[in-house]
Amino acid sequence: MRRFFVERIDPTGDTVRVSGAEARHMTRVLRMGPGDRLVLMDGDGARVQAVIRSAGKDGVVLAVERTLEAPHASPIAITLCPSLIKSRPMDMLIQKVSELGVDRIQPFASSRTVVRLPETRKDGRVRHWREIARNAAKQADRATPARVDDPVGFEELLKGWGQIEAARLLLWEGEETRDLKAVLKGTPPAKTLAAVVGPEGGFTREEVAAARKAGFVPVSLGRRILRAETAALAITALVQYEWGDLSLGTS
Repeated sequence: MRRFFVERIDPTGDTVRVSGAEARHMTRVLRMGPGDRLVLMDGDGARVQAVIRSAGKDGVVLAVERTLEAPHASPIAITLCPSLIKSRPMDMLIQKVSELGVDRIQPFASSRTVVRLPETRKDGRVRHWREIARNAAKQADRATPARVDDPVGFEELLKGWGQIEAARLLLWEGEETRDLKAVLKGTPPAKTLAAVVGPEGGFTREEVAAARKAGFVPVSLGRRILRAETAALAITALVQYEWGDLSLGTS
């Protein structure tokens, strides 16, 4: 059954009106109309099965048939912190890690970050990324979309984790003794994880030292040289496999 996002589902209401992009997608792209059933979701995890009652220029009116249980969240809350990269790879990164179940995406810029977002473009890009995360949540049948935060500087990123209890990893191509596999296999699963992935040019040694001081553990993904977006997908998938919900939950 197709899934659509609305701003809020009123638990006491028996009808819902959908307008804007979701309504247009429903009626113009998918050619849905009266009598068609679908699932409505909101950003708080509420979801209902509904049937289209009417559709017109002002939107789509649906009758709520029943409340549905939201999917269970992963046992680990992952915040992925990727350096800003070019538009198309960044879009793909946000889409795929959202499908893989990260809770939050915190972009940042460090000294070797090539892409910089001027203030005049920042709001538009963040809105675009949030829309990608919403669509990925529908695709992956997530309870809620990944939260996408405004980009920050590297220093601010590190400070933000100062008082938060969490496992903290930083992917660094210069790490020669500790790899991600050893950390995941040799450490009890964490409930919260911050995973930092740098730009194509990597981190400076000064940045790595600052990250260590902030409690981040530098880890390697091995000898292969990965693009930034590939590294972000790899660490997300591996963490979800070892500590998260990339399983049927039967073992």
